[in-house]
Amino acid sequence: MSDYKTGRWAKQILDSRDSEGMWGNFHTLSQPVGNKEITTEQALRRLRILGFTKDDEPIRWVLDRMCLCVSGRKKIDNYYEKTHDWALFEKLMLSAWIRIFEPENKIALDVAKQWGEIVEKSFGSGQYNRADDIAAFTSQFGRKPKSGFETGFGMFYHAALLKGVLSPATENLLLQYYLTRSDGIYYIYDKSLNVLPDVFASKRASQYLAAIELLAGYGQARGKLGFVAKWLDSHKDKYGQWDLGAGAKDGVYFPLSDSWRKREYRIADCTERITNLMQQIF
Repeated sequence: MSDYKTGRWAKQILDSRDSEGMWGNFHTLSQPVGNKEITTEQALRRLRILGFTKDDEPIRWVLDRMCLCVSGRKKIDNYYEKTHDWALFEKLMLSAWIRIFEPENKIALDVAKQWGEIVEKSFGSGQYNRADDIAAFTSQFGRKPKSGFETGFGMFYHAALLKGVLSPATENLLLQYYLTRSDGIYYIYDKSLNVLPDVFASKRASQYLAAIELLAGYGQARGKLGFVAKWLDSHKDKYGQWDLGAGAKDGVYFPLSDSWRKREYRIADCTERITNLMQQIF
């Protein structure tokens, strides 16, 4: 992998850290808009894409802060949404991000196992059952679910959190469930993942790949995502490279290189990303 950690985009993000080593409020995961301040979550996602890991000081700093928050020793910020049980949502969200960078972190793993128990019971009949989900949630948290994120496991955070905590049979069912959900994975891609994008060279295809990259980290993924590997293989050029087009530049997944003024830099970025994914699913 090329060293994007010292490049233009990483410097831009790192230079915007506040005095606590954060970036604005933590949540939201949506694409940054114009000159608006980025969130800490957006910064984490972008830095990870640029190659930062838990061993890099900016990431370590935020990981430690998230762990303090999940364990109830410090607030992440003053933001909250009244429509949710915000304390529960924060634990889910922050634990997912901790596990993205540090899968075996005990604080986050304990939260993952809680949700994993709910998933096991929700798929106990051999497919997702909402009534079983509600019953399992109620048993785990002592009340019935009351907002959208509390049932259905349809968010980015659930998919990121649950890797490595499910039985092989349940993981297989969960992956099939994600692939066939009509509204995809919330925050990442809003269509069925079983339906390939119509246009390969597009931002839409890049967003689709983000959802597949999320699922590729599951142990059962290789057997489930072969159709994606075939689709990608069919879009290689004669040099064995890929090009998602100039429209894929979104400030999130692309660019990696400092500039896309030259087509070869764009192709290099696209090829690196897709090669990494192919190694996981093909």
